[in-house]
Amino acid sequence: MKVTFCCTGTKAEPWLEGLRTALPHAEVDVWAPGAPQADYAVVWAPPQQFMDEQPGLKGLFNIGAGVDGLLKLQLPANAKVVRLDDAGMSVQMAEYVTQAVIRHFRELDSYETDMKAGNWAFRKPQMRTDFPVGVMGLGVLGERVAKALGVFEFPVRGWSRSAKQIDGVHTFSGEAGFTEFLRGTRILVNLLPLTPDTENVINRSTLQQLLPGAYVINVARGAHLVDADLIALIEEGHVAGALLDVFRQEPLPADHAFWTVPQITMTPHTSARTLREESIAQIVGKVAAMSRGETVQGMVDTQRGY
Repeated sequence: MKVTFCCTGTKAEPWLEGLRTALPHAEVDVWAPGAPQADYAVVWAPPQQFMDEQPGLKGLFNIGAGVDGLLKLQLPANAKVVRLDDAGMSVQMAEYVTQAVIRHFRELDSYETDMKAGNWAFRKPQMRTDFPVGVMGLGVLGERVAKALGVFEFPVRGWSRSAKQIDGVHTFSGEAGFTEFLRGTRILVNLLPLTPDTENVINRSTLQQLLPGAYVINVARGAHLVDADLIALIEEGHVAGALLDVFRQEPLPADHAFWTVPQITMTPHTSARTLREESIAQIVGKVAAMSRGETVQGMVDTQRGY
């Protein structure tokens, strides 16, 4: 068995060492132009040349949560695209989103500003019932986030393309349920996959339907958000602010307007990082299952985009 590694911007050696240890009878190498044909590939943002030179691949294992970039390429005809089920990302995402919701709800940013200015002052406690949180996207990450928020007794709502039932979460689905979901949401958390249907989904119309004083947390893809619309709704006062971890262009250009909006907090696409050891264990298990002809979890429907 031959496994090739083609992950742009990723240090290869630790991955190669882990894969070789876990697959002692396989040949595991970094891809280079003209490399021999492999059976399976571990990828992140590979070039089209890689796909063109590896037409016989049986499986493509994507080490990130989203496969939107991969599906823009012309893939080998018989290759199955497989995403990692979790690889330690869901607990990180739950941590990140939960702290963001609590920080906004408890006005901790304002307290921090006050204390730095030497101002010892209290604010009237707010009611959780006034801050319903709506999670868009109820996959592995979205479901974990929704359940984590419920522990802190926030009213939690969830929206997905197809109907889902999650204990403690008021769920909505499809186009018919989208408007109702938005109109009862004050803190909007985006965890949708990026597809042609979801691109630009956070726009003026969407934001205007949220409850007044809305707050936006985008941890999915930058292309979900219409940047100018978010800034406009903040300036108009309908949106109180946002926490953004993903952007249309990364790193975010120095001249981007987001840098100058004090109500927007940003982090450098770090809400949930792939954990190498857990990822390798999953990949090895899935390779073994696919070699036996079994169906594995995480298989991507390339037509739907997730």
